[in-house]
Amino acid sequence: MKRLLAAIAVLSILGCNKEKEGYSISGDIKNVEDGKMIYLSELDANNQPTKIDSVAVKDEKFTLDLPEVTNSNLNFLNVDGAKGGVLFISENEPIEFQVYKDSLPTSTVKGGKENKILYDYLGHIKELNTKVMRIRTDLRAQATTSRDSSAIANLKKEEEGLRNSDLAYKKKIAKENSENFVALLVLSDMINVGAPASEVKELYEGLSENLKQTSIAKMLKENLDKRSITEIGSKAPEFTAPNPQGEEIALKDVLGKVTLIDFWAAWCKPCRVENPNVVKVYNKYHDKGFNIIGVSLDREGQKDKWIKAIEEDNLTWNQVSNLKFWNDPVAQLYNVRAIPAAFLLDENGVIVATNLRGDALEAKVKELIEK
Repeated sequence: MKRLLAAIAVLSILGCNKEKEGYSISGDIKNVEDGKMIYLSELDANNQPTKIDSVAVKDEKFTLDLPEVTNSNLNFLNVDGAKGGVLFISENEPIEFQVYKDSLPTSTVKGGKENKILYDYLGHIKELNTKVMRIRTDLRAQATTSRDSSAIANLKKEEEGLRNSDLAYKKKIAKENSENFVALLVLSDMINVGAPASEVKELYEGLSENLKQTSIAKMLKENLDKRSITEIGSKAPEFTAPNPQGEEIALKDVLGKVTLIDFWAAWCKPCRVENPNVVKVYNKYHDKGFNIIGVSLDREGQKDKWIKAIEEDNLTWNQVSNLKFWNDPVAQLYNVRAIPAAFLLDENGVIVATNLRGDALEAKVKELIEK
């Protein structure tokens, strides 16, 4: 009996010392009156933020106890009446915030392994964007002043180096966090910056099965499947669309030895800047088998602007448009989310290169024509 009572006593002590299940969020928020509400949201099954809890500010502080997390998710803190939100990942650790109500995205988050990785990653992205913006500013200055071709080439090479380094960093983070939610955010970023779908897909396959069951993972997989359709080495999806005269033009009817599908629009300044180079390459190699079909993402009711741009830029090749802006079915088929965008096809309609511009486009066309 004494042994039994002793065992019960030990269990009682262990029970009293058992850590509370779940996690908590707490933080400071200066210059906010008592009663101001802070809302907690998380991504739902449709990858939309949905409010799941709230807490009132007291003495410029807030605390909220939350249930145990089975699978981490992307969460947001929002302050009533303030713009933006504070991003964090839910995990079973105390998470502390320093919230700046007038600049929520600059707020700080501490606590949890995944949030540490997330904010290190966000810091990397911020630093990368600062460097790229500096290069872009220098490029614009060179284009309008000295036009030093050597300096421009060096700046472009520097930007390419930054992009390659960034891609390597993202791959490393995804590989090292195959069981962590942050890997999904990194892979989504890789897709958005144009990383090859095959490389992202390989990293995706290495994720844990639990992660693959999340809504954001399912959306990522769907996106990857779409991207694979227009991956280098894939047969270009067939399409038809009306030209300015209303006649339906099919891709299969305009294929040459080499064919460029060029997504552009009259309103797109980078497209218009690149057009003279495309014209130069077309004029040089069209007689040798180089064809182009332009797909415009101009808006409904602006057909006249589309036609005027074709004339002004001397685009003498086939042009088509459904005049549906970003909802153009051809653009959606090719998963085009930014323009200019281009797909270079061989004589069999297989995609051999994407988004080549300037000298790179001419070099590739020359190589394919002379095969």
